[in-house]
Amino acid sequence: MCKMLLRHLQPEQGRRERIRVKESTLKRTTYLLHFAASVLVSSALHAQVVIIANENVKTSEITKEQLEEIFTGKVTTLPDGSQVVPLLNGGTAHGSFLKAYIGKSDAAYLAGWRELSFQGKTKLPKTFDGDDAIVEFVLDHPGTIAYIWKPSPHKGCKVLTVK
Repeated sequence: MCKMLLRHLQPEQGRRERIRVKESTLKRTTYLLHFAASVLVSSALHAQVVIIANENVKTSEITKEQLEEIFTGKVTTLPDGSQVVPLLNGGTAHGSFLKAYIGKSDAAYLAGWRELSFQGKTKLPKTFDGDDAIVEFVLDHPGTIAYIWKPSPHKGCKVLTVK
């Protein structure tokens, strides 16, 4: 009777193992697809947001790391010695900029600025209601750097290439 029970259980155990392997493969495939999708979305966000600066900013290229340092208040100068003042876009470009270049949520990003402000190191950058207002301010104020949606008109502003 035990032999008969074992013969009956063994095929069932093999079936369970095959199901477990299939589930494991499916989980790995799903993970890889999610990762690939996040890379594509991040690339698309980079392509949709453009970094602009006043014409007096000497550089025409900037790294992602330099952007992060400027827009998190860690530095106020570029490697070429240009003083820069970051401006925040209160429009829809803000979330895309944070995701593509800063890697923080809006809440975490603002918390970092509040901490610097509380410590007396700096103040939260000016925030504008959209691309038009920010472009106008950048045009009139030397050293300013900001981000807008790529299709937005920005004639007269220097566009910085992100390396």
